[in-house]
Order: sequence, then structure tokens, then C-alpha cells
Amino acid sequence: MRNFNIVLAGNPNVGKSTIFNYLTGLKQHTGNWSGKTVDNACGSYYFDNDYYNIYDLPGMYSLITHSSEEVIARKKILDNNIDCIVVVCSAVNLKRSLNLVLQILEINPRVVMVVNLMDEAKKKGIDIDLDKLASILKIKVVGTSATYKLGMDEMLNSIRDVSYNGYNDKYTFNYGLISDDDKCSKIIYLCHDIYKMCVWVSNNKYINRERKIDKIITSKFFSIPIMLAMLFFIFWLTIVGSNYPSMWLSNFLFGLEDKIYNILLFLPSFFRDMIVYGMYRTTAWVVSVMLPPMMIFFPLFTIMEDMGLLPRIAFNMDSMFNKCNVCGKQCLTMCMGIGCNAVGVTGTRIIDSKRDRIIAIITNSFMPCNGRYPVIIAIISMFFIGYSNSFLVALILVLVIALSVGVTFIVCKLLAKYLFPNDNKAFILDLPDYRRIKFGKVIVSSILDRTIFVLGRAIVVTLPMGIIIYLLTNIYINNINIISLISNYLNPIGYIMGLDGVILLSFFLGMPANEIVLPIILMIYLKTGTLTNYDSLDSLKNILINNNWSLVTAICFVIFSLFHFPCGTTLLTIKKETNSWYYTFLSFIIPLVIGFILCFIVNLFI
Repeated sequence: MRNFNIVLAGNPNVGKSTIFNYLTGLKQHTGNWSGKTVDNACGSYYFDNDYYNIYDLPGMYSLITHSSEEVIARKKILDNNIDCIVVVCSAVNLKRSLNLVLQILEINPRVVMVVNLMDEAKKKGIDIDLDKLASILKIKVVGTSATYKLGMDEMLNSIRDVSYNGYNDKYTFNYGLISDDDKCSKIIYLCHDIYKMCVWVSNNKYINRERKIDKIITSKFFSIPIMLAMLFFIFWLTIVGSNYPSMWLSNFLFGLEDKIYNILLFLPSFFRDMIVYGMYRTTAWVVSVMLPPMMIFFPLFTIMEDMGLLPRIAFNMDSMFNKCNVCGKQCLTMCMGIGCNAVGVTGTRIIDSKRDRIIAIITNSFMPCNGRYPVIIAIISMFFIGYSNSFLVALILVLVIALSVGVTFIVCKLLAKYLFPNDNKAFILDLPDYRRIKFGKVIVSSILDRTIFVLGRAIVVTLPMGIIIYLLTNIYINNINIISLISNYLNPIGYIMGLDGVILLSFFLGMPANEIVLPIILMIYLKTGTLTNYDSLDSLKNILINNNWSLVTAICFVIFSLFHFPCGTTLLTIKKETNSWYYTFLSFIIPLVIGFILCFIVNLFI
């Protein structure tokens, strides 16, 4: 048995991660837009009694690196210990992929060219002569449809052959690693010539149809309204669809409290109450409120990915980001932040400039994550619209998101000008082809890769906070529990912001998960000693009004829900991504200061 090292390289959005998952059995998330793989993913597989280590590299267009992910990929390709480089190309856009193939061949002939997405090429009337392509380049060329596992055996055999034997007859275009414009243009012409000899388009119907669609979706007049309409539809469907499942799940989980309590009768009453009414009740609340919206939102978000709509949103927003002197790719990370800010922070790796990446990280929490929606929706329903008009609730929620985006632009402009002054760079964004939705893949990737991951993260950080909340509520000093003492000290600051000390303290205690902010508020107002549920929005509104809530309080609460410090998981992610406590502190303090200023202004003038 022999050990081989294999590299999986290619342009963004050509199916590298799908092939990687097939070979290794791992579950690297794939999506129909560039930048999904932003670091080396490592795995291994056995084939024909041999052991293969395989590295899935970030997408790259050239060995002339421009971004941090391309630097990572280039370094691995130049590694002398690599036995075979598998260059994955798109059958739908082969001309673009040929540039990278030729450059890699110039430094290492041990290449297998995998032309993926052959099924999509066939639907679009694109025919590729793989044998002629292999003859010209003097390498093994394999056609695959990785999603349907077609051509994978031939690919495995080709990788084995190249790993063992390599090649003696090396194709070269004698330009080396091109760096000047003249040589780069010659490579482009060479790719064009090879493409003309090997590829025929027999039916332009699909291509023309996609161009017509793009003219509308990326137009100056329709792009923003279409984007807002899609956002509105997602929120409306999430609001309408999650109400009853959330209620059923809540009834089920809270119905288990007595059974768990009876199981723990062997413990002293204080510890039994702390576990059941502190840790379990807090976690049950988070799960019942958080899970149903995620089960709807994340599949819809994944559908937008698979259809290729997200990069087009980034394209539409690029000019606005350029006016703020930051990178347009930040729009993609903001889209990820709508689902989870920690995911959005990790996604900033796709941004080339370190300065632009830091700015994107600091401002990512301005986008309300999935955990904030239930709280914001409840306040909007009670104080602004009514309980049954989900259409208007979704519309106002879109306007709330628009406010977040507007503040993000302003803060990005200020950070780029004063804190991180530098010229921003233009970015290359691959607009992928539109694809049919694979609902099975959508369900698996959205539920397993996102919903379960985010929910698991929330549970891990919520469990200990449930104990802390219980202790603060049930330990008394001079007949006043600690949580009331702290909230009383915070009252002067809260009043300035149009809020009160209870609300401010609830946001701090709700750092693990924003879903528990309202229950903490009710717990302190009602002096129940444990997180408190409410029978209906009517009863909740009455409780809030009886504790001096007004329309101004509701407005300031929504504003502070948008602009306050990130959750604990996001802060830890920021520290990991930046390796800097300074940037982590800025990410904490900047949104908090903005929230304070905006609430103060609203309270002063309304």
C-alpha cells in the first residue's frame, strides 16, 4: 500500500467541494456562488489498496494571486510533495477554466483535468470533445457530473494512474508564470483557440434566456426592488410558517418540566430547581423559539444560494459599497449574517483586503441574525401593526433590515476614512449559471449544515447562562435579589435611552441567545424567579404597558435589538478570525455605542 497526496484545485463554483465530499465522505457545505471554500479542507480515501490524502483548495482563477484564498491555494499547488493535481473545470464555462489549467501545467505536469457539470452543459447544448482536449494538453481529461456521481470511477482511475506514473510528455506554452499584461493576453488567446477546437454550442436558447434574466435582475431599475421583494417573501413565509410549530414545540418542551423534576427528586431542592427552572427552561425557550423559524428561513436562504441569486445581489450592491470605499463582497457576508452573525464573520475570509475584511467583521452584527427576529417581530406586532397582519409585519421587518444596511454603509464609510484609511480594491465576482433546485440537497444542507449547527451552538452557550440567571434571580441581599439590584443601578442609563435598567440587563444576560431577552424581562418585571412565558401577545403587551412601556420604548427596543453587541459565539469567532482582542473589542463597543446614540436621539425628539 502506498500513500499519495492529491490537490483539488479549480475556479470558484465548479463543484470542487462536491467532488471532495464524494471522495472523502465528509460534509463540506457547497453552494452556487464563489467563496464557499475559504481554507484548505483535508480528507482522505482508499482506492485500489492505496491511501490518498486530498486537499480541497479555495477557488482561484490564476496562479497570479490576488486574494488571501488564492495565496493559500497557490502555496499548496507549489508543494513538491504533491503527487497529482486534480483541476476541476466547469463544462458550462470551460474557456475561463483553461487559464488555470495551462498555468498549473507549466509548473507540474502531474495533472488530471476534470470537466465537471457535464449534465448542465448537455442541457444548454454545449458539446465538448474530451479526447481532443486531452490530446492537445497531453493530460488525462475526464468528464463528470459530480452531483449524480457520473464519471467518478474514471476520475479515480486517472488519479491513480497519474499518481503512480506521472507524465513524460509535457505540454508547455513557454510563458512560465505570467505576470505582465502582454503575456496574460497571449494566454487568453491561447485558451480561446483551444476552446474553439474542442467546444461547440449547438443551442443558445439557455444562454440567451439567462442573459435576459440577468438584464432584469442586475438592472439599475429593477435590481433593488427585486431584492427587497425576495427578502420580504422570505420573512413573510418565515413569520407565517413558524407560529404554530413554535407553539407546539413550546408546549411539548415545557410539558416535560414536571417529568424531569420528578426524575431529579434525589437532589436537594435548590439544585433541582436550578437545573429544571434555570438551565432546562432557558434552553427549552431558546429551542422552541429558534428552531421553527430556522427550519423555514435556512432552506429558503439555501434555495437562493443554489439558484445563484446571492452573487447577483452582491453585484447589485457593489457600487454602493465602493462609494463607502469597501469591498462589494461584504454584501455576501452580510447575507450570511442574516442567518447567523458568527457564520457571516467566518465568511469574510472571501474578502481580499485585510482592511476591508476587518471592516466587514466589525459591522457584520449590524445585520439582525435569526435569533433577533422573534423579539423584533413580537414588538412590531404588539405596538405597531396588530397580531394578525403578517403582511405588514414582514414589510416593516424589511424596512428594519434596510435601516441596518443604511447604518452599515455609514459606519463602513467612517471606518474606511478614519480608522482604516487606505484605497480599496476592485473585486472579481463569478456570477454562476442559474441552476435547478435540488430539494433533497437543500433540505440536507440547510437542516444539518446550518440549522442543527446554529441550534447546537445556541444550546451550548445557553445552558450555563440558564444557571447564572437562576442564581442572580434567587440569591437575595437585604430582601432584594441580585438581578433587581443590578437593574436598578442601570435605570438612569436606560431612561436616557428611552428604555429602563431591566431591558438593558436583559440584553446583557441574553448575550448567549437573543431569544431569551423577552423572557428575562418578564421574569424581572413579574418577580417569578424563573424565565416566564406569556399566554398571548395581548397578555405580554399588558405586562409591558403596566411596567411603563410606551411607543417610544418599543421603538428604542427595536433599535437596540438591531444595534448592540454581538452574541458570545460571534465574539469568540471574531477573536479567532482576527487573532486580536482589539478588533474584538471594537466589534463589541461600536454597535453598542451606535445603539445608545440612536436610542438617545429617538427618546429626545419623539
